Amino acid sequence: MERVVITGMGVISPLGNAVEPFWNRLSAGESGISPITSFDTSHFKSKIAGEVRDFDPEARFGRKEARRMDRFTQFALAATEEAWADSGLQLEKLDRERLGVYVGSGVGGINTLMEQAELLKTRGPERVSPTLIPMLISNMAAASISIRFGALGPTLSPVTACSIGNTAIGEAFRLIRYGGADCVIAGGAEAAISEIALASFGNATSLSTRNEEPEKASRPFDGNRDGFVIGEGGAILILESLSHALRRNVVIHAEVIGYGASSDAYHMVATHPEGIGAYQAMKLALQEAGVQPQEVDLISAHATSTLIGDRSETTAIKKLFGEAAYRIPVTANKSMTGHTLGAAGGLEAIAMIKSIQEGLIPPTINQEAPDEICDLDYVPNHSRTAEVNIGISNSFGFGGHNAVIVVKKYQ
Repeated sequence: MERVVITGMGVISPLGNAVEPFWNRLSAGESGISPITSFDTSHFKSKIAGEVRDFDPEARFGRKEARRMDRFTQFALAATEEAWADSGLQLEKLDRERLGVYVGSGVGGINTLMEQAELLKTRGPERVSPTLIPMLISNMAAASISIRFGALGPTLSPVTACSIGNTAIGEAFRLIRYGGADCVIAGGAEAAISEIALASFGNATSLSTRNEEPEKASRPFDGNRDGFVIGEGGAILILESLSHALRRNVVIHAEVIGYGASSDAYHMVATHPEGIGAYQAMKLALQEAGVQPQEVDLISAHATSTLIGDRSETTAIKKLFGEAAYRIPVTANKSMTGHTLGAAGGLEAIAMIKSIQEGLIPPTINQEAPDEICDLDYVPNHSRTAEVNIGISNSFGFGGHNAVIVVKKYQ
């Protein structure tokens, strides 16, 4: 079996539109959450989000091409361009039949759908764009990347809700490990900050309404949390077999050594209160990695800032890690980015890799009040210097999807 390494990373996020600004703000404990600017929120319960700023798709792709892509695809393609450049891959030197793309989106082109539905209603069917369907379908990010980079290998668009990023990375890891590809572009993207999404999540009482203090609204594990904050972005990693990377003599950022997936088999939106699916996915990931729980140096939590979700994940961590759970730092990036849905797993995987490289753990900000269940070391409010050799990253999604990856310092 092949060892699988990461040679490229790319980010579009509420904290910055490249890996370094994203990491610098994340590790500094800065929030990327602010009042929504893309539409009028005066009639909505929640008025805040983790929006991507200073992103000009026409400057990146040209006006004609940009207008043929939904925002989620633009994010995915822009993040891939950074990851590709970082990896040093050269298309003319690759076996393109062994270059894959595993990139997903939870919601796809919801803004394009709503815009075109309004055109249909107000101006009639002849005004609906012929590109509506290819712009809205969730696989179009993976397809656009495949077309742009000439990838002829397996192309997959997992739809596992908010665990998409880890599902994509984990399945890409398996594909390479068992010889199905040399390189895979993997990750997720989301651009679902829209009126209809904000209304639906708001009516489900899922969103924080701390509108007067947006930077304090996302507060995973804190006793005063009142819901998640929606975000957007894209995050892409280049996974490569070690043998292929060594032949190219390139910088290796980290190694993926395990992947676990499971289902809660419980509820459409709620996580199992005892965290049975999260526990199972973490256990399977560590088993594949050949890592004992006490060897883990860092846990990147899914931690969306909901009461049930944060408590069930904490319960699962305690069940798997036992007394070691109180020793292992647990960080929650969503305290600063908000919940970027299908982009979250990729963003958090990149943050984990940067922690391994830099020896620095980003904080979980807005830790002010205790929760009797959530009593682990959440790296409260300030980043921490620490040696990180092995970390696990958790991603969970509506419907009970769970995906966990194990990342290790490359040696």
